[in-house]
Amino acid sequence: MSLAPSLSEQAAQWASALTLEAVPASVRERARALMLDALGIGLASSRYPFARQTLDALDALNGPGAQPGDGAVPVLGLGRGLGLRDAALLNGLLIHGLDYDDTHPRGVVHATTSVLPAALAVAARQDASGAALLLAYVAGMELTTRLGVAAGGAFHQAGFHPTGLLGTFGAALAASRLLGQTPRQAAQAQGIALSLASGNLEFLQDGSGTKRLHPGWAAASGISAAYFAAHGMSGPRAAYEGRYGLYASHLSAPAALEGITATLGRDWEIPQVAVKPMPACHFTHAAADAAAALHAQWDGSPVRRIRALLPAPALPVVCEPVEQKRAPQNAYESQFSIPYSVATGLRLGRFGLEALEPEAYTHEATLALARLVSCEADPDADFPRHYSGEVIVELQDGRVLRHREAVNRGGEGRPVTQAEIEAKFFDNATRAVPRAHAQRIRDAVLDMETLASARTLASLLGEHFPGHAA
Repeated sequence: MSLAPSLSEQAAQWASALTLEAVPASVRERARALMLDALGIGLASSRYPFARQTLDALDALNGPGAQPGDGAVPVLGLGRGLGLRDAALLNGLLIHGLDYDDTHPRGVVHATTSVLPAALAVAARQDASGAALLLAYVAGMELTTRLGVAAGGAFHQAGFHPTGLLGTFGAALAASRLLGQTPRQAAQAQGIALSLASGNLEFLQDGSGTKRLHPGWAAASGISAAYFAAHGMSGPRAAYEGRYGLYASHLSAPAALEGITATLGRDWEIPQVAVKPMPACHFTHAAADAAAALHAQWDGSPVRRIRALLPAPALPVVCEPVEQKRAPQNAYESQFSIPYSVATGLRLGRFGLEALEPEAYTHEATLALARLVSCEADPDADFPRHYSGEVIVELQDGRVLRHREAVNRGGEGRPVTQAEIEAKFFDNATRAVPRAHAQRIRDAVLDMETLASARTLASLLGEHFPGHAA
């Protein structure tokens, strides 16, 4: 008796048969824009200490004098090549390093930051075409986002970081596609990924940097799973729906599994991916923008208290523990703090990369406002469709300033435009490379379907300009 195809087998069959002609032009255009956005962020991250720290750690792991060989894959902005998995790991860390990368709201997952590094690394190694790279990225994105939607945000409630956990499967599918694997091998790769996927939220308690590792680790693990499958290793066929599959082992509540593959190739999730307009956890955006909107109204009068209303599921992530959130000790803590982001928005009128600098998150005037911020669940929140935020500033003279952002910038119904994405790319990329070089990268990404070799793009991305400053 033959068994009905498992969810991983269905996903593998779809991805293996996928052609560019079957992907709507609007989806392809959005995919290229998301890739451009991510690569600009990765270049900007290459100038931060965590980039060099991670590169040094990988060099130490590989041993004295170790060389990655002829198959080295370039690392974004660092002028170095690394072995296949190490390059994917570091590139994933760079894209996610500033928490500025895209988010799929309903899936509550950063999908590009694991799928793209995996696809780029394998495409460069295989000397695949730009079209093949784009197609693999689309396949991996559609799977990763749907895996998140099926959980309905419950992975966060159980203490797991969906980006690291789910990105492994999307990365495996993207790598399988680029390796030309059979549907059986691609399904096996997803089963193997079940044993490699990881990502924990404990970093939220002390602002530690492990979150940066999650997507890169997912990319490297997904590549590993695909190569293991290519060489005969078997993996569980019911990776998602099995007795000890992804959802049964990680969640206590049932998941909407039927949505993972039911409409593959008919409905597309890539257009629903939200581009971040600020370098912080997406849960903070609407409240930070609401506070920034009040900046022009506030005349500096003494404040009695500030109330921030946001979706209830976001409270444990960006509001607790409250005293720690009111006084972030590093950039990472500042990116996950409603009190700090609201205080910054109110005082300065925006939350940008400069808010991640020590002189910003230790500024006494900002911290004084942060100490007045309290968080409340928003009874009118439409989560996870939108990550809303409302800020109410009560002044000591009795006046009340109030602003609500019902739809976060970049969310459904309020997309970041192509022009805004390109402007963000240049703002980020030119922190690491000259504008003329950034333009060459932009052109290669946006013309990806005609790009003869993904190595061309990877080489452009890997160039280092040591004397360059934004």
